[in-house]
This record gives sequence, C-alpha cells and structure tokens, in this order.
Amino acid sequence: MLTKENIAESYRDLQKRIIGGLESADGQGSFETDTWERPGGGGGISRVIRNGRIIEKGGVNFSEVYGETPDNILRSMDLPKADFFATGVSIVLHPKNPMVPIIHMNVRYFEMTSGHWWFGGGIDLTPHYVNREDARYFHQSLKDVCDRYDSGYYPKFKKWADDYFYLKHREETRGIGGIFFDRLDGNKTHIHDFTIALGDLFAPLYAHFMKKNHEIEYGEKEVNWQRLRRGRYVEFNLVWDRGTKFGLETNGRTESILMSLPPLAGWEYNAVPESGSREHKTLQLLKKDINWLSE
Repeated sequence: MLTKENIAESYRDLQKRIIGGLESADGQGSFETDTWERPGGGGGISRVIRNGRIIEKGGVNFSEVYGETPDNILRSMDLPKADFFATGVSIVLHPKNPMVPIIHMNVRYFEMTSGHWWFGGGIDLTPHYVNREDARYFHQSLKDVCDRYDSGYYPKFKKWADDYFYLKHREETRGIGGIFFDRLDGNKTHIHDFTIALGDLFAPLYAHFMKKNHEIEYGEKEVNWQRLRRGRYVEFNLVWDRGTKFGLETNGRTESILMSLPPLAGWEYNAVPESGSREHKTLQLLKKDINWLSE
C-alpha cells in the first residue's frame, strides 16, 4: 500500500535526481542546501543555485508539512475540518541568457485526516522570446509522458494550464503553457507514478533548452525585455498563484515560497513594443488555446 511516507520519500529522491541533472547541464553552478523546519509541523529541504554558467537563479525545493488546516483553506476547498499532510517538489529556474526560457514545475500530494487525498502539479515554460520550434518540442515531450498514463491527460491538462497560467489583469498567458492538474484522485499508485515520470522528464527537457539557446548572442535590448517579462512572472506568482497563497497561509517558510522570484525584474509604464519587433511577435503568441503541436 502506498503511504504518505512512501510518497514523501519518492519526492525526496526525485529532488536529488533533478539537481544532479541540472548541475551537469549547467556545468558550473552547484545547489546550496538549506534545511528548514515548519513551526506547525514538518519542514523541507530548499536547494538553491545562484550565478551558474547558464542558470542565474533557481531552486529545487522539497517539502513535507502537516498540521491543522486553516479555516479559510477549508472553506476555499469545501472540505470538513481536519488536519492536513502535504509533500512535493517545486522548481523555478531563471536563466542568464534571455534566449533561454524560464521554467517551472511542481508535483505534490495532499491528504487529510478526513480521508480526502489527491495529487496536483504541472509544468510550464515562459520564454522571453517565443520560438515555435521550442514550443513544439516542449509540448510534444509533455504529451509523450502523459500518453503513457492516459491519452486524455494531455488535452485536458493543457487546457487547464492555459486557463491557470493566465494573467487576467494583463489579458495574456504567462508563457506558452504546458500542463496543470489538481485534486487528481483514483488509482493512487498510477497517479503517483505519473507525477514521478513528469518529474524525471524535467532535467533532460530543460537541459535541451539550456544547451540549444544559452550561447545565442544578446544585448541590452534583450536584457531589458527579459526584465519586463520577469516582472510579469512576479505579478502572476504574487497575485494569482495558488501554491504561493497556500504556503503563506499555512505559515510555510517565506524564503522557500518566494524562491520562485527572479533576481532582477523590471516594470515600465505603458511599455508597448514596436510593431513587427520580436518583442511584439512574442506578445501576439501569449494567448490561450494555441495548438503548438500543429504549428
């Protein structure tokens, strides 16, 4: 029988494998280890990289927390009063070169003493400049993993990601989407194995973009645009992201929760790129429901 302890241990091991793959791909940076405890119960291991050869800042965090569920979370999930247990791995990487995309992944398990349990997670790509070839490669890789477990996963979770990773106040998607799922239950072992397979895809998938794009030349114009796009990333995480809200509302470790924010970001008043520019073309592609596999 798959227990919460088994699941937490599998995510701990997943964190180690991902870090090994990313350190190998970066070739210079290494991940610092920061172990922490949560006053209300549990804790985690934050692994952070700074000033690598390709990755400017990033984190691969593992957490295993438990305790009393805040009433506002119970109300938002329409659940009875009960204690919770949550474990998972959360990743965000910000590259130096604007031609390398930002990437995020999260896989998590949640259960309550009331008997409710589910898995959640997702992975999405946020290019500073949208490249159709890269978008197709990314989405095909996700579809391949999804199809191994359920042919309905990719179309369902892709649509979910388009809707979730959306900045309503900007009327644009955060990037080119990916997949997103939440409160997924049923066959526990099958769903757990799917989340592990998705996690094991992460390092080789991002290593592909690191190798392919990190030597492309760029200048001040591209850096300024990168900072504006990072600003959008910050806006999403602080305004809309459920994981950020959950972590802060359950008294999680602030440094680990806000690890997802970039080292430098920018905001310009009414910044409108020149028509026909690469920046303008990217904005035209930050839309929901694009079929990247047919482009």
